[in-house]
Formats: sequence, C-alpha cells, structure tokens
Amino acid sequence: MFREVLHNVLDRTEGCLGLLIMGIDGIAVESVWKDGAKKGNLDVALAEFTALMRNADRTKSDSHLGRLREMSLTGDHAIFILRSVTKNYFLAMILSPDGNFGRGRYELRCAELLLANELII
Repeated sequence: MFREVLHNVLDRTEGCLGLLIMGIDGIAVESVWKDGAKKGNLDVALAEFTALMRNADRTKSDSHLGRLREMSLTGDHAIFILRSVTKNYFLAMILSPDGNFGRGRYELRCAELLLANELII
C-alpha cells in the first residue's frame, strides 16, 4: 500500500524527484524515485534533515504550539517538503527547483490522510 500511494503522488506532482516515508529516527521505511533522479545525496540529506524535524517539533511542543505539521527547505538544486504523518513518521518530498511546490504540498496532505492509520503504532 505504501509504495502505491507514493507512486501516485510522484506521478501527480510536476518536478517531483522522489518521495519517502521516513521514521523520526532517520531511517526510510519506503521510497520511490523518478527515473534518472540522483538519489545518492538526496536521501543522505533527508536523513540529516530528520534532526531538524525533531528539533523543530520539540521547540513547538515546548512552547505549547502543538505538533509540527510541515516544514520546507529550499536550496539551489532541490526543494524538500517534510510533512508529519504521525508522531514517529513523516513524508518527505524532493522537488526540482522549478517543481510545483503548491501541488506537492497538496499531494502530501492527501497522502498523509491515506497513510496515517497504517503508520500508527
């Protein structure tokens, strides 16, 4: 089921290079990549961004602002959108710099709703 949901999001989002379900520990549960995407450095970057996600969530919780829902990071060569699904898992989308950011956010929200019950521990 995970792979099918991820493939659908990948196909519907212009400029999407890859999509992953990540554990808050930085380990990918499932991933799909566009043919030809250079995933070597991208998945390593995501593992590092997991620490940012944990710290941002902790800061929000400590300040009583609730759980972190989404975070985006924009660089010269890629855009990363991280969307919380449960306390322990999040979706990570990698877009090309000219990818459709709004569509990516929308598709991640839809995927979150489809996957949330499957990822609850």
